[in-house]
Amino acid sequence: MKRIIIDCDPGNGIAGANTDDGLALSLALASPALSLELITTVSGNTPSAVGAQVAKDLLARLGAEIPVVQGALQALEEDPRPWRELLDRKNDSAELKDLWRSVRKPEALSPDGNDAAGAMGKLICDNPGEITLVAIGPLTNVAQALTRFPAMAESVAEIVIMGGVFAVDDYIKDTNFGFDPEAAHQVLHSGAAITLVPMDVTTQTLMTQPDLTRVTAVDHPLADFVRETLRPWIDYSVRTRQLPGSWIHDALVVAWLLNQQVACGMDYRVDIELRAGATRGKSWRYREPLRLDIGIPPQTGAQVHVLHSVNNALLLEMIESALKSLPH
Repeated sequence: MKRIIIDCDPGNGIAGANTDDGLALSLALASPALSLELITTVSGNTPSAVGAQVAKDLLARLGAEIPVVQGALQALEEDPRPWRELLDRKNDSAELKDLWRSVRKPEALSPDGNDAAGAMGKLICDNPGEITLVAIGPLTNVAQALTRFPAMAESVAEIVIMGGVFAVDDYIKDTNFGFDPEAAHQVLHSGAAITLVPMDVTTQTLMTQPDLTRVTAVDHPLADFVRETLRPWIDYSVRTRQLPGSWIHDALVVAWLLNQQVACGMDYRVDIELRAGATRGKSWRYREPLRLDIGIPPQTGAQVHVLHSVNNALLLEMIESALKSLPH
């Protein structure tokens, strides 16, 4: 059994907010091979307080007792106001809000503390080599934990990150790295063992409404949560992104921990642009040796394992199998 922490920014049940964090949490909770020991929330897709409510509400539905600790309210340096303007108001139209009319909002439950970096760092350092950190939101909490707990980079078994975008049409940067570029840079260069799951591979995932109906065809509160909260988001994605369904970015991270046949990857040098301007927050990668290296010092960037292709049919099969194996 693999022991994990999930650091996330879930928005399930919140009109206009992405639901892939909640699907990732659900897959982890449904998988006997994973022991989810701590959930921490960070401001990103949703403010950290909202994300904590979503996670607490999910656990309450299941009668599960896992600590949920709220974390960073904003990035290390990046101005949060433009991001909140974008992320919190993309559902302003009445037509889009109406997609969530029958979805129960998460209850306003209190988190189990507000020091996510402290909870994360202590659990990892108290159990060296035992804990895998699944980071599927902006990396603010993780960066703060690494600063406060110098042994954490060596103590963590691995950090698996959903973030970055290298060559996806219509994107210069993604939300997770773009929301806090300094945190992403710090974590990438921490010396920890890192696997990166960028948008280049997560945009190869897809869940349609028929897929959702099939994978949640079981009488269980966890399947009910997935079906209820993903249905409006898939409709939202179809209407606003001209896709036949929705990407399920964060679920791929958890699925890869369970079965590495679900995605292929290779080692790259990876870094992120911190300077002001149009490319601030942009991630880039290369394999060694460079064919043209003028002006580029040796070993520029951090050594990171990067996933690049996915078996989406297997991913959906894994989610379906996990939910249908739940006792009911």
